[in-house]
Amino acid sequence: MEKSLFINEEELIDFQNLLREHKKTITTAESCTGGLIASMITRISGSSDIFRGAVVTYCNEIKTQELGVQKDTLDNYGAVSIQVVDEMLKGVIKKFDADFAIAVSGVAGPNGGTKNKPVGTVVIGVMGKNIEKNIEICHFKGTRNEVQNLSAKYSLKKLFNFLKKTLDK
Repeated sequence: MEKSLFINEEELIDFQNLLREHKKTITTAESCTGGLIASMITRISGSSDIFRGAVVTYCNEIKTQELGVQKDTLDNYGAVSIQVVDEMLKGVIKKFDADFAIAVSGVAGPNGGTKNKPVGTVVIGVMGKNIEKNIEICHFKGTRNEVQNLSAKYSLKKLFNFLKKTLDK
C-alpha cells in the first residue's frame, strides 16, 4: 500500500486541529491494535481537547460487556467482521458521547489466521454521530507489530479523510 494511505505526524496534528476548530471529539474501540490508536492520538500535546477516551475490547466477552456487541453477531460473523465493527462503532460513540469514532478488529498474527480471514485481515470502521459509517476490510502484510502499526495509521488517515469530507462542507 502506498504511503499516502497512512497518517504521518504532521497530518495527525492537522487532524487534531481540524477537530478542535470544529469543537468535535473522537473516541476509539480497539481490538487487534490493543490501544495503539489511542496512544498515537495522545502522543500529541493538547489531545485532551479532542479525545474522549478509548476502550480495548480484546476478547469477545468485553466487546459485549463494554460496547453492547450482540453475542449473536459474534457467533454468526466472528469478531473480525463488518457487522461486529459496526456494533463496536455504535457502542463506543455512545459510551464516550463522542462526535466521531474509530473501531478496529483483526488478526495481527502470527497465529489466529484462517482460510477466510488470514493473518493481516483487519476490519476498520469510522463514523460520526448521525453521519453515515465507513467500514472496510483491509489486508496488511508484515509482522504482528507491522500489522498493528499499519492498522492504526490507516484508521487514523481514514478518519482524517472522513472528517475533511464531513466538516469542510
